[in-house]
Amino acid sequence: MHRRRFVWISVLVAALVTAVAGAATAADKSSKDTTLNLVAYSTPRPVLDKLISEFRKTAQGSDINIRASYGPSSAQGQAVANGLPADGVILNTGNDINDLVDKGLINKNWDKQSYNGVVWNSVVVFGLRNGNPKKIKGWNDLLKSGVGAVTVNPFTGGIAKWNILAAYVAQRKLGKTDKQAIAYLQRFYKNNVVSQDSSGSNATNTFLSGKGDVLLTFESEAINGKIPFVIPRQTMLIDIYIAAIEKSQNKPEWNAFSRYLKTYPAQKILAENGYRPVNKQALNEFRSKFPVRAGETKITSPLLGGWRAVDKKWFDPKSSIMQRIEGGLGVPTGS
Repeated sequence: MHRRRFVWISVLVAALVTAVAGAATAADKSSKDTTLNLVAYSTPRPVLDKLISEFRKTAQGSDINIRASYGPSSAQGQAVANGLPADGVILNTGNDINDLVDKGLINKNWDKQSYNGVVWNSVVVFGLRNGNPKKIKGWNDLLKSGVGAVTVNPFTGGIAKWNILAAYVAQRKLGKTDKQAIAYLQRFYKNNVVSQDSSGSNATNTFLSGKGDVLLTFESEAINGKIPFVIPRQTMLIDIYIAAIEKSQNKPEWNAFSRYLKTYPAQKILAENGYRPVNKQALNEFRSKFPVRAGETKITSPLLGGWRAVDKKWFDPKSSIMQRIEGGLGVPTGS
C-alpha cells in the first residue's frame, strides 16, 4: 500500500515538474516576443496583412508581432508627429517623410537605405465605369462638361498629391506654361471634382458607391478593387517610402521586417497583388505586367524638383497653389 502511494506521488510530482517546466518555457518564449507598431497609408492594408503573416513564418519574424495602423498618408504622418506609437512607417509621399525628418523622428539619411527608401511603386491611373461611357482616356477628357471626378483631399491623403502633380506635368509636356498648367487644375477642381475624400480607400468606396465617372487613384488600388482603368499617356511614377522611427526601442526587429519586404518572396507577393516591385528579380519577372512607359515622370523631374520644392510650391497648408485652390472652394487645408 505504501509503495503504491509512493509511486503515485512520484508520478504526480513528475507531472507537476513537467507542467511547470512547460509553463516556464512558454513564458520565456513569450518574453522574447516583440511587438512592432507599423503606421501605414490606407490602400495596401490587404497586401500588408498578407506580408506580415508571411514574415512571421520566417526565422527572423517568428518572434515578432506587428500591430498596424492604417489611414490617409499625410494624416498618418501627422499622427506619428503628434505621438502615435510607431517603430516605422510606410507612407506614400516624400513630404510626409520629410516632415518627420524635420521633427527629428526619422534619420535624415533614411533614403540611403536600399532602393533609396522605396519599398514599391505604382502609377496614377483613371478608374472608370464599365464600358467607359464618357470615353475618358486622357487628362483633357477630365475637363469635359458632365464628367465628375473622385479624388482625395491633398492635405490628408498622399494619392491626391500624385494626382495633382501628374495632371500638372501632363499639361507642361503638352507645351503649356506653368501658369496655364495651374489654370487647368483650377478649372478641374472647380468644375469637375465631385468628391475629395480623406484617403485613397475612402475615395474608392465613394466611387464604388456610384458617385462620379472617373476615380483618380493608384494602379494597385484599381487592380485590387477590380475597377476598369486606363493609364493616361502622361502619369507619375509613384514611390512608396519606408523608414524607421529614430527613437524606436525595437530597431533590430524593425530592420528585419523592412529588409524582408524588399526580398524576392515579399516583392513577388506585392507584384501578384498589383504593386510594382523594386527588387530586381521580381521586377524582371513581372516586367510584362508592369512595362516601363515613356510617359512616367519621376518626382525628381526638373519640372517638379523633388519633394522639398513640390511641398513648398504646391502643398504648404498656409500658402501654396493647392491651398489657394482648395481655400477658394471651401475645402479644409489644415491651415
